[in-house]
Amino acid sequence: MSGPTAGVDYVGFGVGGMVFDAGGRVFLARRGAKARNEAGTWEFPGGGVEFGERMADAVQREFAEEYGMEIEPTDLLGVFDHILADEGQHWVSATFLAEHTGGEPAIREPEKCSEIGWFGLDALPSPLSRITVENVAAYRTRG
Repeated sequence: MSGPTAGVDYVGFGVGGMVFDAGGRVFLARRGAKARNEAGTWEFPGGGVEFGERMADAVQREFAEEYGMEIEPTDLLGVFDHILADEGQHWVSATFLAEHTGGEPAIREPEKCSEIGWFGLDALPSPLSRITVENVAAYRTRG
């Protein structure tokens, strides 16, 4: 028997990264069939924060584990509600702005991710996850 599940039995807390390459494109991943939620949507990747882990360290760890990428967080874009009533989930997510500093992106968890790519902000794929839509709007509002 397993214990309570983050995002379902209690509000989960995660981090994500809006990661830019040297050409100003952003990295997105398409959620796979076994993703925790919003399967098939494109997102700025991230994951859960482990107990005792700093948020910036968590986003760097997630990118290294899932895509073999080294990133450097440069700023906190914001903290967002990620409520998925139709999936019975509630998350709070801190999204960082970050730079890609090393590692060739590759899918390391194919059950959770089906595609990856670099995209211009004016040419994003669809559909985007709800939190990614909010992140893009917040980024554009910042100027």
